[in-house]
Amino acid sequence: MANRTGTYIAFAAEGGKEVTKTDFRFYNLMKGWDKMKTRDFNFVNSHEKVRQIRVGSLPTTIERTLKERIKASKRFLLLVGEKTRLDDDFVPMEIEYAVKECGLPIIVCFVNERNRITDYTPALKSLIPPSLKKLMDNDEVKTIHIPFRQRIMSKALDDFDYNNQPKYSTGFYLDSLYDSIYSKGEI
Repeated sequence: MANRTGTYIAFAAEGGKEVTKTDFRFYNLMKGWDKMKTRDFNFVNSHEKVRQIRVGSLPTTIERTLKERIKASKRFLLLVGEKTRLDDDFVPMEIEYAVKECGLPIIVCFVNERNRITDYTPALKSLIPPSLKKLMDNDEVKTIHIPFRQRIMSKALDDFDYNNQPKYSTGFYLDSLYDSIYSKGEI
């Protein structure tokens, strides 16, 4: 078994389109937070633990490398944007492999949401990729749903991994938790 210390981050890259217009920009922002010494945000990036994928790699090579990275992870963070549910190549495979083969919980992070997420609204539900929705509906995965905010993301990364999973297939933090890490009116 690989050294499971990393955080695997999945997102819809939209076939390598301009990265400033895809969810790749949120992944890069997280890497920036990790590098800033003034921020209390740290994670071991599974994408940097295993060999890099070269431009022009075959889909089978990409899939094999992504699976190696997931296997070296202790948690799975899914960045969910407007187009994530439309991804039909790597995101569904990453989700299925992480859950069914590696037993990882999924931290579902909505990149366009800045407010507290304390319930599963129809708007949020509509953004979930079908592969994850099916696993959640069948209670085959444990998830926590959060907005794209640094402190709540850091809390989720600290709280959950393959040894300490959320309690529910569709989980949320309570208002009292948000109140403990954010100032009144901040989120």
